[in-house]
Amino acid sequence: MSAHNESILREPLITGKNITYSKITEDVLVPVENKPNKAWWIGFGIAVALALTWVVTISYTFWVGLGTWGLNKTVGWAWDITGFVWWVGIGHAGTLISAVLLLFRQNWRNSINRSAEAMTIFAVICAATYIIAHMGRPWLAYWVFPLPNQFGSLWVNFNSPLIWDVFAISTYFSVSLVFWYTGLLPDIATIRDRATGFRRRIYSILSFGWAGSVKNWQRFESVSLILAGISTPLVLSVHTIVSFDFATSLEPGWHTTIFPPYFVAGAIFSGFAMVQTLLLIARKVMKWENYITMFHIESMNVIIIVTGSIVGVAYLTELFIAWYSGVEYEQYAFLNRISGPYWWAYWCMMTCNVISPQLFWFKKIRTSIWASWVLSIVVNIGMWFERFVIIVTSLHRDYLPSSWAMFYPTTIDILLFVGSIGVFFTLFLLFLRVLPGIAMAEVKLILKSSSDQVKQKLIRDGKVEKSHGEYYQESLEKYDSVSKSDYAKS
Repeated sequence: MSAHNESILREPLITGKNITYSKITEDVLVPVENKPNKAWWIGFGIAVALALTWVVTISYTFWVGLGTWGLNKTVGWAWDITGFVWWVGIGHAGTLISAVLLLFRQNWRNSINRSAEAMTIFAVICAATYIIAHMGRPWLAYWVFPLPNQFGSLWVNFNSPLIWDVFAISTYFSVSLVFWYTGLLPDIATIRDRATGFRRRIYSILSFGWAGSVKNWQRFESVSLILAGISTPLVLSVHTIVSFDFATSLEPGWHTTIFPPYFVAGAIFSGFAMVQTLLLIARKVMKWENYITMFHIESMNVIIIVTGSIVGVAYLTELFIAWYSGVEYEQYAFLNRISGPYWWAYWCMMTCNVISPQLFWFKKIRTSIWASWVLSIVVNIGMWFERFVIIVTSLHRDYLPSSWAMFYPTTIDILLFVGSIGVFFTLFLLFLRVLPGIAMAEVKLILKSSSDQVKQKLIRDGKVEKSHGEYYQESLEKYDSVSKSDYAKS
């Protein structure tokens, strides 16, 4: 949309004065071209320590076996699959922001899509490690693929949703990786042109000869739209198929048709919460307040409200259907969740996922940096408890009371999960160090239409109605990146 067509009533996507194409490049490339600051080193040190914990615990698990986990004959799935589903869910926001919002021409995605896409890649990697670890014999992981092997025609069971997982998640990862890297090409070329010596050679290889020609940009836009079109159904299909791991069983508490839409909403819910967790810190440390504005933060909080409400309705629907079905096993499964030995996990889930997002209805909380960051962490804690409740409470008390058993996580269970968080943050911090965390090329596209300085100039030049100009300036009160004294009304 051209600059003179965008309504003054729309809040700015770029704030700050004297923002130019050159300044955007300088601001975004500070962490890439300069030595990392103290905050980055502290975060990286903690992340690496946790990642090393993961290396030790996963190695110990491979060496000794799955007996190091708290699994038993009754509860064969627990923290491992909980972690797997949690990480896959977190990876959904990146593709949603990149693909769906691109197709709907939502320009507010431009500042957050790059980091969200990177988050997707790293979250799926963390999820994959759980699957390989749970195999018990990870060196035979290739058995999940329909390949000839040394034992003859031993093929996978294509009727199993576990195999559907392999194909869905590998496809999702491949498309997301290509989509992410395609968007990086113009920005990598910018780094290449500013670099010297060995760094220039490395970025020259990574840029695939990007020259910034008209033909380059035409192909770039065409490929981006095609990949967005491919990625959009993947957002819905991947977590739908993950939910089939449970929904196609006959287990009380799992065998339900509401799982696919409810899992997808939960994935987007947790994914946007993790985007908030990451970007609110990066925004402060990297001084990106002018590009990741309060409008971005508030928009993501609105999506958290919507998806959190959908998840809350799904919880209540599950309870109603269990009662309405008249099936005593199904009814007991939910009664056991509410008041059984794991009641604390169920009520943590309900508090974090249903009650806490409703606080975002209050504008003061929705536009508060600290409140948004704390609640984003609360949401992800709640989503982890959701997966734990679904998996463990449904398994530990099945049809046969004589087989009932409790699950207690071991130290290895806990350290493996905490370590996977360390792996994730290590990868993300390295990404911020070597590649631009904001899509410079895409942010520059909206500089002349959606920036605060352009809108202020229209107001000063008298090109908008006075009431509209006043309304616009009042809307800036929530922006922490806008100096109120600069825009005091005369």
